[in-house]
Amino acid sequence: MRAVVQRVSHASVVVDGRTVGAIDEPGLMVLVGVTHSDTAAEARKLAAKLWGLRILHGEKSCSDVGAPLLVISQFTLYAETKKGRRPTWQAAAPGPVAEPLVEAVVAELRALGAHVETGSFGADMKVSLLNDGPITLVLDL
Repeated sequence: MRAVVQRVSHASVVVDGRTVGAIDEPGLMVLVGVTHSDTAAEARKLAAKLWGLRILHGEKSCSDVGAPLLVISQFTLYAETKKGRRPTWQAAAPGPVAEPLVEAVVAELRALGAHVETGSFGADMKVSLLNDGPITLVLDL
């Protein structure tokens, strides 16, 4: 699994003109990509990492201050761009594999006590955010 994590002041995701997920206070916006070999164990590990990642102000984590997370599926995190000018997506898991694993990350975060908003899997999403810092990390599990 791969995640791009941004510390944000606020973030939202819109599908077909309707807001489907939003956090209106400081927290994390997380893009999650899944590859073919990922498992539920890695989803749990990613959720724990996100919940405890100390990148909020004062070196606090979401678990320390109850900060919300906006989690959005993002297959393009596994783009292959080494050859040519057109990315390929062969390393990205197909929807039937990826969707349950993204949902597992969200479910595990909620089980840990997190307030989690989400995008809409497979939809054309418009994501807005105010990056705070800016702080952006790439996590590979």
